[in-house]
Amino acid sequence: MQLAITDAKARLTDLVRRAEAGEEVVLTRHGHAVVRLVAMRAKPSAKNRAKLIDAVRAQAAAKAIAGASGARSQDFLYDDEGLPK
Repeated sequence: MQLAITDAKARLTDLVRRAEAGEEVVLTRHGHAVVRLVAMRAKPSAKNRAKLIDAVRAQAAAKAIAGASGARSQDFLYDDEGLPK
């Protein structure tokens, strides 16, 4: 969306919301683009947020299954007879 700076003054709140939603907002002066409004971080949609949460849960489950057993995690401290090294 391109808009003259003079017209943007009255619509700033709306333009910021559009930029936050991911729309490109370009302000012009005398027909030449001079400013682009860009959101600092685009708000993820509910669908994208759900996908991200599912991916994190799947990675955590895979790590829990593949990880070493906690019962054997300190074996390096003991010799073959079970005595401290």
